[in-house]
Amino acid sequence: MCCYYLYGATTRIETISIKFQSKDLRKTYILVFIILIVLIIDQAVKLYIKMNYMISDGFDMFGLPWARIHFIENKGMAFGLSYGGEIGKYVLSIFRIVMVVFLVYFLRTVIAAKESFGLQVSLALIIAGAIGNIIDSAFYGLIFSESTYHTVATLFPEGGGYAGFLQGKVVDMFYFPMVNTTWPDWVPYFGGNSFQFFRPVFNVADSSISIGVTMILLFYRSFFISSDKKENLPHTES
Repeated sequence: MCCYYLYGATTRIETISIKFQSKDLRKTYILVFIILIVLIIDQAVKLYIKMNYMISDGFDMFGLPWARIHFIENKGMAFGLSYGGEIGKYVLSIFRIVMVVFLVYFLRTVIAAKESFGLQVSLALIIAGAIGNIIDSAFYGLIFSESTYHTVATLFPEGGGYAGFLQGKVVDMFYFPMVNTTWPDWVPYFGGNSFQFFRPVFNVADSSISIGVTMILLFYRSFFISSDKKENLPHTES
């Protein structure tokens, strides 16, 4: 009888363990799905804009003058920022790749530690956005002709693309100039100058990174502040 009860308890424990493993696996699938969806949407929008519009072309979304598609390209960081010419571009691209590798490893560690699923989603969004912009830098210069103010880019042009590996420009298109005004003359330094909010032009990948970072700052900052948690995280095997 004792063996019977022991066998029943063991079976129930194994069942519970399988359920937990299955739940963790479903969460991992969801994270992979989030990354893939962000990448697909990001690249689909970029490819459409790149192959159909000239630089500075665009249109009002939903008839709103402060919500525009406005095609630009940048050689550098998110939201149209740039850094250090050709060498800086290589440095930035390599840095992005290293950071993605680190973030993937860190996400695996967070998953293994069974930390908040919201934190895992935040990291997945940041990873997806970083990969989306890496794709532009790595491959768009190889597969597209130059976009200009007078010509639309061609996919796989004769003679090759406009730049080498990791030298491609990042495609941006979302522009929300919600406030267009002029600083009052009495304001020191800025008086009489124009003021616009929100000035940066960005893409889906930038939005994904921003949402992930904002979620961490608002809801999961304590995870990074707590040194105890970081020390107690298990090391995952590769």
